[in-house]
Amino acid sequence: MYLEFHDNPDDALCQRLFERRQGDDEGVRSAVEEIISVVRKGGDEALTSYMRRFDGYDGGSLYVTQEEFDEAEALVPQSLKDAIELAYGNIWRFHEAQRPVLERVETMNGVECWRIARPLSSVGLYVPGGTAPLFSTVLMLAIPAKVAGCGSITLSTPAGKGKVDPTVLYCARRCGVDRVLKAGGAQAIAALAYGTGSVPKVDKIFGPGNRYVAFAKSLVSSDCAIDMMAGPSEVMVVCDKTSDPAFIASDLLSQAEHGPDSQVMLLILAADADEAAVVNAAVEAELDKQLAKLGRQEYMLPSLSHSASIAVRDRRRLVELVNAYAPEHLILSLEDADSLVDGVMSAGSIFLGPWSPESAGDYASGTNHTLPTAGWARSSGGLSLDSFIKKITVQKLSKEGLEGLGPAVMAMAAAEDLMAHRNAVEVRLS
Repeated sequence: MYLEFHDNPDDALCQRLFERRQGDDEGVRSAVEEIISVVRKGGDEALTSYMRRFDGYDGGSLYVTQEEFDEAEALVPQSLKDAIELAYGNIWRFHEAQRPVLERVETMNGVECWRIARPLSSVGLYVPGGTAPLFSTVLMLAIPAKVAGCGSITLSTPAGKGKVDPTVLYCARRCGVDRVLKAGGAQAIAALAYGTGSVPKVDKIFGPGNRYVAFAKSLVSSDCAIDMMAGPSEVMVVCDKTSDPAFIASDLLSQAEHGPDSQVMLLILAADADEAAVVNAAVEAELDKQLAKLGRQEYMLPSLSHSASIAVRDRRRLVELVNAYAPEHLILSLEDADSLVDGVMSAGSIFLGPWSPESAGDYASGTNHTLPTAGWARSSGGLSLDSFIKKITVQKLSKEGLEGLGPAVMAMAAAEDLMAHRNAVEVRLS
């Protein structure tokens, strides 16, 4: 059995099952704190030292050169370029549609208030390397940055043996990134957050990464804005007896392959224990069949070992557990799935119906795949155009407007004993 099966568990057991996997956080934190401190003080010299140690830096340019961009573009097959172009268009359209509509409001006669939107001046985009360079993350980060109109876009990514993955570079050029830094890990986050001389300080850092990157983002967040706290990937798949077990198993495995810390949850809606057992057994059989054909089992098997299958009796309880877990990805692949959406209060992204695999959102449907993990979906959403812009409030009062509003302002200021505030109105009205 790949998934620990539980039939109609109580709240206490569900809470245990929903715990996210934790690693050696203290050891990671200590190492990251040292790297950030050294880079912050030592600038370029410290950064290049860590780049030699961790990133395969060979002493050449810190940034990818135009020749390297040209070389990378020639290495990407046309079929993949075509797929990237389709994804690019969908992602651009979805984020372009998010441009804010900011209305002017006359709160009272002569008092007008409104908001204006401005792009962030400079952003840093982190793209992981590791076992699977995530070129799709370039699209998900750089496209909304360009739609927003951000002034300067620095992308940082590890360079294995001194070379950045060619598809990452192709996507970076296609998206109009200004520069690509050949650095990964905590040293890259420190460089973006504080600047090093050659690397400009940015206003906000975006992008996923391993525990070292996640801790680094957390530690610099008091000095440089970050997009969100992110941990290992996760999915909750909801099914019933009408679901295709092959589809369900494929969704579970597509998320499990991210890494051994990834978590996958199966939620089965069933009339009774017997029906739940039949559905669970069908999914288990498909997991066995599909695992035999797939690679990356060194990631998938550990992930499945700390995941679970849970059966519930009614839709109210089902929605209750979805919101309690607050998954990064939620796949609703059961009968009348659309009717459940209104009840979902906490999820990073929802995939609705049997023909909506999580892979579609990861790559090309148009939605963003940078999403809250570890329960953060209870309080925040995924990356969007709003992540790259700031909204500034504006107010304009006429003389008549201040005459109408002023007495209330003076009374409130006096009650707080802030007489200079009161005076700023009084001198105008007198």
